[in-house]
Amino acid sequence: METIINNSLIGLVLLTLVAGGIAGILAGLLGVGGGIVIVPLLYYILTFLNYDQSIIMHVAVGTSLFVIVPTSIRSAMQHKKHDAFDARIFKKWFVPMVAGTIIGSIIANYASFKALTGLFACIALIVSLQMFLNRQKINRNIKIPKFLYLIFPCFIGLISVMMGIGGGTMSVPVMNHLGVEMRKAVGTSASFGTVIAIPGTVGFIVGGMGNPLLPPLSFGYINIMAFSLIVPATLLTVPIGVNYAHQISQLKLRKLFASFLGITAIKMLSDLF
Repeated sequence: METIINNSLIGLVLLTLVAGGIAGILAGLLGVGGGIVIVPLLYYILTFLNYDQSIIMHVAVGTSLFVIVPTSIRSAMQHKKHDAFDARIFKKWFVPMVAGTIIGSIIANYASFKALTGLFACIALIVSLQMFLNRQKINRNIKIPKFLYLIFPCFIGLISVMMGIGGGTMSVPVMNHLGVEMRKAVGTSASFGTVIAIPGTVGFIVGGMGNPLLPPLSFGYINIMAFSLIVPATLLTVPIGVNYAHQISQLKLRKLFASFLGITAIKMLSDLF
């Protein structure tokens, strides 16, 4: 019996490390924080270990946001070396995105994720199809209406922090459709991952303090053990994704992201039923 338990724990550790590696590659390649991989993994691990259902998703999301902090910083630094960063977008989106993130982290401690997950999945699927089918060249000189700088980043920050993701799944296609060149959209999105993850992490720490149902080595809804396993793997594999992102064509990168977005949306919708 003890051997079976030990083998299970070893398997869980290895699975967590592999997921961290995949999350790092996705962070570098697509400008996402890796939460799309990390959140479901942690959810299934905590379920397997029979923790209370009321805290499992909160711990998965909170820990994912904490992991995104170093992952996004490393990814953003790597992209800036390739001049893949739009400072104008970053400055104009920063404040509304932080505001949305703070609001989302407060709501997340009380609200159900089901309605927002369904809404996000539907929007993501539509955007994925549009990106995949649209072969027109991007006009980098499109003037972006000022009010969109307030609506989009606030919405992205709010939804992303409630789902434990870095926001790239939404911010990359939005920036791309608004005229930002694909590689710069990916690089800038990596920086936004940090903007979302830092206040989000603080919110989940505060929201989970004192909860008796939390797993060992938890600080609020942040599980330090899972963080310690995932982060080294992500930091090692981020450069792999970044380098590949700057080797393939714009069209391939666009279609790769569209495919990733579509698969994610379908998986989210399937989980609701």
